[in-house]
Amino acid sequence: MSSRIIPVQPFDYVVFGATGDLTKRKLIPALYHRFKDGQFDEQSRIIGVSRSKLSDAEFQKLASDAIAQFVEKDYQDEETIKRFLSIFSYVVNDVSDEAGWGDLKKALRDDPDIVRAFYLAVAPDLFEPIAEQLSKTKVYRRDARVVIEKPLGHDLVSSIEINNGVAKIFKEDQVYRIDHYLGKETVQNLLALRFANTLFEPIWNSAHIDHVQLTVAESVGAGTRGYYDESGALRDMIQNHMLQLLCLVAMEPPASDDANALRDEKLKVLRALRPITNGDVSKFTVRGQYRGVTSETTSVAGYQDELPEDKKGSHTETFVAMKAEIDNWRWAGVPFYLRTGKRMAERVSEICIQFKPIPHSIFDHAEGAPKANKLIIRLQPDEGVKLMMMIKDPGPGGMRLRQVPLNLSFAETFTERTPEAYERLLMDVVRGSQTLFMRRDELEAAWRWVDPIREAWDRSSEPPQTYTAGTWGPSGAVALIERDGRTWYEGNNS
Repeated sequence: MSSRIIPVQPFDYVVFGATGDLTKRKLIPALYHRFKDGQFDEQSRIIGVSRSKLSDAEFQKLASDAIAQFVEKDYQDEETIKRFLSIFSYVVNDVSDEAGWGDLKKALRDDPDIVRAFYLAVAPDLFEPIAEQLSKTKVYRRDARVVIEKPLGHDLVSSIEINNGVAKIFKEDQVYRIDHYLGKETVQNLLALRFANTLFEPIWNSAHIDHVQLTVAESVGAGTRGYYDESGALRDMIQNHMLQLLCLVAMEPPASDDANALRDEKLKVLRALRPITNGDVSKFTVRGQYRGVTSETTSVAGYQDELPEDKKGSHTETFVAMKAEIDNWRWAGVPFYLRTGKRMAERVSEICIQFKPIPHSIFDHAEGAPKANKLIIRLQPDEGVKLMMMIKDPGPGGMRLRQVPLNLSFAETFTERTPEAYERLLMDVVRGSQTLFMRRDELEAAWRWVDPIREAWDRSSEPPQTYTAGTWGPSGAVALIERDGRTWYEGNNS
């Protein structure tokens, strides 16, 4: 089975922060794959903008090196790379440098049929100055699109400030707040699973579902990335990625696949989340921080060991587990358990829908008691969907019940390469499709729910619980779910 590539309109994609890590690791490889697959051609332009003094040729060399490093060898084609690099150009620009903005204007084509998009791969404090200069120098157009990267603030107040700055120039229908998790194929398949089949939606409610687990675990540590100590797992993962996943699981069926129809339903979920405030924070949330481990075969530094001297003693969390509840008709009484952390036992992102047990078993004399069904949606790695069901173990000798998976592996079912999230999202910007991008009211609703948790932690003198690198987090996370008579799904305990 092969996918059908739908070409997009010719475009001028302007990337601010063109020499940065995000551009090299994600944007250039994503655009290369879309070019290689024929989604756009030499009619389009990619214009890098940064303070670094580079020529067009030097920027093309930077792009070539990024492809060599971050694109799998099997997909590197010399002739295709040469054609791809031919559409690259570069503008030296400082936000305060008027001359640079004139050069950018000259590099853009004044053709209404050519999509104009600006990707701001820069710090959020530059969003407003860049937007103002785009307007002042007549580079802005009403049909232009602007892509902004997280972090979009560190709380509700700063988020409003950043969005207000962008909104002075760009209207909401022009703003694309990117969350790469929403571009993952398996995340989108969650929508297809729910709304393109009659099988699950009738039982997708509190009458049939016992609880839901969302896990985003990373095996790597925070390293020496300075920004992480200013954010932590709550801001870095829960506020955006994980709440978006929760919304897709919990939302009502939208009237259509229109962007605003879908985002309206996600917003309703965020507004229905029961607030976790004051005394409830210690009851329903656990924060942790990994400590190092040394053995005969390995040595892993703890979070405190990785911090510079002036940051030692930091209470920044590298792990969060929490119990969330949605106060609406569909989900009343169904807990949602969220868990994310660094230096965990393995790298895995998955959603586990735990169904309720059967109301009555007719198999009193069978070997093996019936177990409740589970639906596991794995986002990474080894993307797939698995439904755990009870069957009779083959063979004579009585009724022996066993739980087995109905397993849909993307790698086995779809032989072609699965596009990375940024590939879809970058092309969605050109298409003008905002379905997989966060709307401003969504972002602010998420901050309103998260802020009281962060404020309670900041007021507390109690440090995060420690956990050993390479495990599933602190003991408090186990206690959080086991108090309710449940257990974290970890693949081997099904």
